[in-house]
Amino acid sequence: MARQPRLVIPAQPHHIVQLAVDGQAAFRDDDDHRAFLNWLRDAAKLYKVAIHAYVLLPSQVQILATPSDAEGMARMMQWVGRHYVPYFNKKYHRAGTLWQGRFKASVVDPATYLLLCTRYIEFAPVRAALTLNPLDYPWSSYAHHIGVKPDALIMDHAAYWSLGNTPFERDAAYRALAEQALTTTELAHLGGSVSKGWAIGSDAFKSELEKQTNRQVRPGKRGRPGKAAPGIPADNHVLRS
Repeated sequence: MARQPRLVIPAQPHHIVQLAVDGQAAFRDDDDHRAFLNWLRDAAKLYKVAIHAYVLLPSQVQILATPSDAEGMARMMQWVGRHYVPYFNKKYHRAGTLWQGRFKASVVDPATYLLLCTRYIEFAPVRAALTLNPLDYPWSSYAHHIGVKPDALIMDHAAYWSLGNTPFERDAAYRALAEQALTTTELAHLGGSVSKGWAIGSDAFKSELEKQTNRQVRPGKRGRPGKAAPGIPADNHVLRS
């Protein structure tokens, strides 16, 4: 059966996940992280994609981004891969692919899930037991969002700007949000959705997407007609590290 095209909605945020093949390390030192982020910054500018949040884990990349058109997001990721993979292979005397197939992406409801998704991404190092404090992990956008270290890669979304009228108010409000742990249900919805390419958001948001795109954007109901839908799928542990 042919693979369904990735759902991309211009001017809407998307949660992107790129996994390294066989769980191997895609970043081995600080220079690797810096090189990837530099190419990501260049590609985002080239293809007009706004980056709202990111984290580089040893064997995966997570990005929250809004493309300006239907092709820009894929072109951005391909452009980064065409530069980073040869760099990595030459440096470590290896050959072949680095990434596990094509990247995964889910459309995100900006009204209800943008900041949740930001926190999910920035706290991935904590869930992966790489650090106890996300501020101590240098390869994410967390320090930017709490006002510790501005990041030129980040273009803050309107949902973040709505947290306050001044940078100090926004930084403090986001820090307060970050102190509230995501619930098991939120973790399951965010992790499970991006692993399958389902939309992340409210039922109303998903219904509107289905009308707009004429395609299914969430898991179908199981069991006999008329019964309640099953619970949210379990958290996808492959996204943790």
